[in-house]
Amino acid sequence: MAKQWSWIIACVLWAATIDGAGAQDGASRARAEPFANAYPGTLKLDVDARDIERRIVRVREEIPVVAGPLTLLYPQWLPGKHAPRGQIDKLAGLSLSADGRALAWRRDPLDVHAFHLDVPPGVDRVLAEFEYLSPQDAEQGRVVMTPDMLNLQWETVVLYPAGYRADGIEVAARARLPAGWRHAGALDVASSAVDGEGAVVFAPVSLETLVDSPLFAGRHFRRIDLGKAGGAPVFLNLVADDARDLAATPEQVRPHANLVVQAQRLFGTRHFKRYDFLLALTDQLGGIGLEHLASSENTRPPGYFSDWNKHMPGRDLLPHEFVHSWNGKFRRPMGLATPNYNVPMQGDLLWLYEGQTEYWGQVLAARAGLWTEAQAREALAEVAARYTDGRPGFAWRGLQDTTNDPVVAARRPRAFRSWQMSEEYYSAGQLLWLAVDAKLREISRERRSLDDFARGFFGDGVDPVARDYEFDDVVAALDRVASHDWAGFLRSRLDAHAPPLDGLAASGWKLAYADTPGAFHRQEQANRKQADHAASIGLVVGDDGRIRDVRWEGPAFRAGLAPGASVVAVNSRAFSADVLPDAIAGAKDGMAPIELLVKHGEWYRTIRVDYHGGLRYPRLERIAGTPDRLGAILAPR
Repeated sequence: MAKQWSWIIACVLWAATIDGAGAQDGASRARAEPFANAYPGTLKLDVDARDIERRIVRVREEIPVVAGPLTLLYPQWLPGKHAPRGQIDKLAGLSLSADGRALAWRRDPLDVHAFHLDVPPGVDRVLAEFEYLSPQDAEQGRVVMTPDMLNLQWETVVLYPAGYRADGIEVAARARLPAGWRHAGALDVASSAVDGEGAVVFAPVSLETLVDSPLFAGRHFRRIDLGKAGGAPVFLNLVADDARDLAATPEQVRPHANLVVQAQRLFGTRHFKRYDFLLALTDQLGGIGLEHLASSENTRPPGYFSDWNKHMPGRDLLPHEFVHSWNGKFRRPMGLATPNYNVPMQGDLLWLYEGQTEYWGQVLAARAGLWTEAQAREALAEVAARYTDGRPGFAWRGLQDTTNDPVVAARRPRAFRSWQMSEEYYSAGQLLWLAVDAKLREISRERRSLDDFARGFFGDGVDPVARDYEFDDVVAALDRVASHDWAGFLRSRLDAHAPPLDGLAASGWKLAYADTPGAFHRQEQANRKQADHAASIGLVVGDDGRIRDVRWEGPAFRAGLAPGASVVAVNSRAFSADVLPDAIAGAKDGMAPIELLVKHGEWYRTIRVDYHGGLRYPRLERIAGTPDRLGAILAPR
């Protein structure tokens, strides 16, 4: 009951805000109702995604209505993005009509995602037609259509009536795809799979399920059976820029199938009747990793299989998104469980939603064999180093405050990421849950662990209906695993002006540095086409010499360097990927500074970096005489 009242209060406050801003009619206020009305009928959605050359999606909707004022909403606050990212700027050509007569509409001046109109007496259905003009290139947003594939996200092609819950609006959707293309997604295809116009017809579902069930389609397609999770089949659905990129050997498929097994053993049950990994192997479609209850949207480079070793660092993406089926979709924070897509979200528990998912994503990558245990340790060393030396912003921001960043920054680039901080609840959250796992093992004398929390909190039953939670629910679930002051444990780390690094030592390992990089670091940096010297001179520089990041108050920062400049020469030698590390190594224990010729805009400057600590690449070392809890965490079940 307390949870229900929290949303009622939120809606009342929201209504007061709208009234105070001077809303022009009662239609705006209707958005603040408690969304308990029964929706009068089934919304029919027809999407034509065949214009792949011009990347235009044409939409036709038949919307059941009642006479009187009506507000139609375009989704704004999107699940998994934790922020108002609805692409209203890409909606064009909106036309509303009823019984063949045009209906005038007006956009809400205070909320551009809302359209108001008056439905004439006797009209029970409004026809809405518009285009979704998807991005032509990355400057306009994420590319979702190419000549060889498309990613249809239903929230981009639907308007829905205000005043209703998303789970209470039934939608019958169909999609017209390019001839010969195959598709995959979590939606069930109706018995008449393809109608007389060549459209794929889907079984009616709620608007909530529709938005949670995107599809991938492509000219080059392959479906791989990964086995079952708790009796439910799991598939890896591939689309690619080229058919040759679909080839995967049995040895490469095996760890993906093991992922299904290890996730089932971790959570103990599942909440989907079928799960579809949607994976695009592409450098043409925009990058994505987005969670859903019964599927996930993912992109990896074209050589994910054909150049297997090269793309090792990114093999934790599928485990991360798979974990979200349990953590984030079946169980979700109260503040993110909004009744529809135009009620603001609150992300105060993202350190669990994303932080623990990041933790389990890397753990399951090791347990499944997508990574070796050594690779998982190297990945953890990279994270630990980032928060040991590379996030001085904790001096003014706590981990808890970074849960506001999806709204604050919307993932726009930061000039000084290390000082401004960003969505630290991912990786710093991962370190937090390592500390929790180690503490559970310690106080239970190695008999209990975070696995037990995952099974009890996320794996309770097989009911697919999402269950919301608050901070106290998390504390209670931890206490059921092993009694402790978990509220104090969590808050002391979430609110501290320091990263939660204590879990590393509690797991039997410590951060150390070497003057040569490990295999994981080398490959990750090669894939990113950059060199990360943040732990030494405080500089990350691209292979082209462009400075991508400067650690706040690090040696490079104190010398006057900033992101956006380009290194032209190092110690009078033309810049290359090898010259800078050679100079850092050569300055060790010496007196002369490292001299950089830098170009920023039209200006050239000579910068002298007074650093003599040599090259520093992170690694983990065992702490003698302590239990190897990290090894136990990463071991397959």
